[in-house]
Formats: sequence, C-alpha cells, structure tokens
Amino acid sequence: MEFKPLPIGIDNFEKLITRGYYFVDKTLLIKDLLDNKADVNLFTRPRRFGKTLNMSMLQYFFENKGKDNSYLFEDLKIMNAGEKYTSHMGKYPVINLSLKSAKQPTFELALRCIKDELVDEFRRHDYILKSDKLNKEKEKYLKITKAQEDDSLYITALKFLSQCLEKYHEKKVIILIDEYDVPLENSFFEGFYEQMIAFIRSLFESALKTNSSLEFAVITGCLRISKESIFTGLNNIEIISILNKSYDEYFGFTQNEVNKMLEDYNLSEKDILVKEWYNGYIFGGAEVYNPWSAVRFVKDLVTDLNTFPSSYWANTSSNSIVRSLIEKADAATKKEIELLIEGKSIEKPVHEDITYDEIYDTMDNLWNFMFFTGYFKKVNERMNSEDNRYLELSIPNREVKYIFRTKILKWFEEKIKANDLSVLYTSIFNKDSDTFQKELNKLLRETISFNDAYENFYHGFVVGVLSNMHDHIVKSNRETGDGRCDIYIKSPSIFEPAVIIELKVSDNPKEIFRKCNEALEQIEEKKYELELKEEGYEDIIKYGISFYRKDCIIKLGQ
Repeated sequence: MEFKPLPIGIDNFEKLITRGYYFVDKTLLIKDLLDNKADVNLFTRPRRFGKTLNMSMLQYFFENKGKDNSYLFEDLKIMNAGEKYTSHMGKYPVINLSLKSAKQPTFELALRCIKDELVDEFRRHDYILKSDKLNKEKEKYLKITKAQEDDSLYITALKFLSQCLEKYHEKKVIILIDEYDVPLENSFFEGFYEQMIAFIRSLFESALKTNSSLEFAVITGCLRISKESIFTGLNNIEIISILNKSYDEYFGFTQNEVNKMLEDYNLSEKDILVKEWYNGYIFGGAEVYNPWSAVRFVKDLVTDLNTFPSSYWANTSSNSIVRSLIEKADAATKKEIELLIEGKSIEKPVHEDITYDEIYDTMDNLWNFMFFTGYFKKVNERMNSEDNRYLELSIPNREVKYIFRTKILKWFEEKIKANDLSVLYTSIFNKDSDTFQKELNKLLRETISFNDAYENFYHGFVVGVLSNMHDHIVKSNRETGDGRCDIYIKSPSIFEPAVIIELKVSDNPKEIFRKCNEALEQIEEKKYELELKEEGYEDIIKYGISFYRKDCIIKLGQ
C-alpha cells in the first residue's frame, strides 16, 4: 500500500494539495471567519501549530488573481458548507505578508527584511499597473517595486497597496499578516525594541485602523501584544488566544484527526505513545496535539515502526526567554519547576496583554509567556475576590517534560559551572569534608532535581560540578555498571593524591547519616582503592556522600 507523503515544513497550501501531501482539513476556519465578520482577527498560538499553512489556505481560497483555485478545495469540508460560503471563493484581492524573516541582529537588517517582503507583495500584484484606473498611483507604486530607500514609502505601504487593489478590483481587500510578533520578540532581545515598535505600529495602524479599503484582516503570532504597544485605538480587533473557545480546533490536531492519521498509516497501535508525547494542549475547549511533532513522529514511524518518540518541537521553539527564567529563578521558582517536572501543577495569575519589554518585570510575566508559547497547559482556572484570573498550569506531555528535563537542567548546570569552584576543589584535596559539604550544599540549592531520577540525577550533578577540574582526570563509572566506585579523581602525577567518591541517596531525612556510612563501607568492602594502588597512587582520599533532596552529608573515610 502506498502512503501519501507527510508534509514536513510544507506551509504553502497549493503545493501541499497539488503534490498530494497528507492534509488535515482545517477549511471550516474560512466559514467561521465569514460568520463572525470581525474586521481584524488576531490568532495567537505557539510556534509550529499550523498558523502559516492556514494563512496560505485563506489566501488561495479568497484571492482573485484571474485563476480558478477551486480545484484545490475539492472534497474539502468548506465545499460542503453551502453556497453562502463558496460564493466568496476567488472574489477578493488579498495581501499576504509574513514578518518571520525580520529575525535579524540589527534594526537596519530587520527593517530591510520587512521592506523586502512588502516589495515582493507589490511586485506580486504589479498586474494592476496595466490598468488606466491607477494612473495617479503608478509613480509611487513603481518606487516601491524598485525597492527605493525612502522609509516614508513603507510606513503606509499596506494601506496604499490595499487602496490600489480596491481601485483595480472594485472590491475591498483581505489582509493576512503572519508571525506579526517575530520582529518584536527579536528586537527586544537584540536591543532595538522601541524603533521596531514605532515602525510596526505605523504600518499596522494605517492598514488596520484607518483603511476604508479593508474587507477584513487575519493576523497570527505567538503572543497577544497589548493594544497600547501596537494596536493603539484599534477597536475593531478580535483577539483569539489559546484561552478563547472560538476557533479552538483550527490550530493543532484533535484526537479524531490523529486517530484518522494513525489509521491511514497503519499505526493505530501507536496511539497511546503518540498521545503521551504530543497531546495535552488545551486551546479554548479543545484538547489538541502539537501538529508539527505528531506529523514528524508518524513520518519516522512509517520509516521504522520501532523508532522512539523524540522532542521535535524543542529544536523549533524559541528558548531564550525560558532560559532567562532559569537565570532569574529563586528558590521558590526552582521548587515550582521541580513540581512541574514531577507531573504536579502550579497556580499563576494570567495576563493576556503583555509587552516584550515587561516580560522581565515579574516572574509571573515569564510564566505567562511560557504558557502562551506552549510550555504549559491550563488544568483549571478561577477568579479571586478582586476579579483577577488565576490559571492552574502543568506540563502538557512527555515532549515538553523532556525539554524541561534536558534543556532546563543543562542551563542550571551551566549556571553552576560559572561559579568559582576553587574553594570546593581545594577542600577535596585538603581532606576538609566540612568545607566540601558546605560548598556542595550551596550548589545543590542552585539546581533542580526530580524524584523519578534521583540516583542518576545526583551522580550527574556531582560529575558536572567536578568537570571544571581541568588539571585532574575525573572518571565516572556509573554508566559502565562494572562494579567500580561512582567517581574517581586522579592527579596527573602518582605522587599527588587520588580521590574515591561513592554516592548514596536517602528516601527520608533520617537515613542520610546512615547512607553516608554505607557509602564508605562499600568503598572498603569492594576494595575500590586497589585499581588506584596498582597504578601507583599511594595517597588515596575516600569520601562517602549521601543526599536527601537539597541536602548532602559528606564523610571522609579512614
């Protein structure tokens, strides 16, 4: 049986349909947009949840460019919705602008990219210049198609293009703007936020607020940016975030859609695995799968039925703000991260209006950012007595849990390694177990731990702490399972000390002293020092370390 190819990274609707890719039908989004009749629709969804493909679909449905696109929609749901909706097909001029290319290191480069996108859109419509209807506009239109440097041409370019298109087609214009917040997020991190906000505000205001040529607009992005920062005075905007019940099934895959996809590829027995890893997002009232990851995994399963799930989304999502959460994490925040990784939930106030320059004002803003960009799902919500909205948040699935356990733990380790560890290193060779214990405890409190991987977590933590001991050889034996001790530290010279460290983990606080002694007894019973003595080391220092949560006891052996 021949399967349809799966569309990895295909976000052009025409290409997806004409090349016969597998398509999960979201065309009833068109019906809802026509029914709701909002002037400006802003959809905020996490990255890789099908926003760009939906925008392309809207363009091919509505656009009138002298070509009949109805063949692209054959057998799709919108064609059965009735003439009330299909009568809109191919009837409007459409402007489709993506701002994702504006992720650049300087304002000049980012602005250049946005201008290039505008220039391309003007060139795409340059057929209208053949008409006598646009004699007055031709000179200005041609300046833009030739990419002239005059900034004033571009600030109102969307409005000007829509006026020209309306004049030519005698029909109002649909404006599609994809990834509208990419320039804002990027400019915040690169240090030119105010300049970018000023430009985007002017571009949007003229196109969306004071534009009589506008039929309606659809904008997509990750975050709902506060009206004050971009959409000043724009009263005709409907904001559809992941908390809204309307349009909730159009971004991401529903359970039925995933069941059908697995069935179509003879993979129904993988349903629980796919669900554990990629389901769990709650958008409005719908529970949805991450479509990017689900398709990637199905494609890998088609190639190899025994392939393991992977965290595909980790490599596509913007992690810079999450990393800053780690860098700013206090003891309470670390505890919350630990609870989340253990599968528990935390409660946070929700602020849908947020600007990038406010993200670092409070930890709550960072939690909000992570919620709206796909790191958490809503478990529950409540209003307090002052009408503030609180959400109960948890990690949605194993894919995101994996991101927390790998990336976030790695960032904590990097933060620890940046400390001056010379006092700790000196104490090890000075047989000063009190200072060694005090310094290691200090570092323990800077990291996070999770209950379901304790033994290996502590082992990895200690090896990580010792990894900057560049003038010594640090050897970890836990992975080999060869019955040797946990960690050796060898001096390059056999006339200098060597160190043996054995680790134990306690299930309760009362065990911590006993486990410490157990570790030292194990070093003696199993004669761990023999290997070092055979190599010529005479001065061998032995440490037993026991852990309970964020505490450790270190005992020096005889």
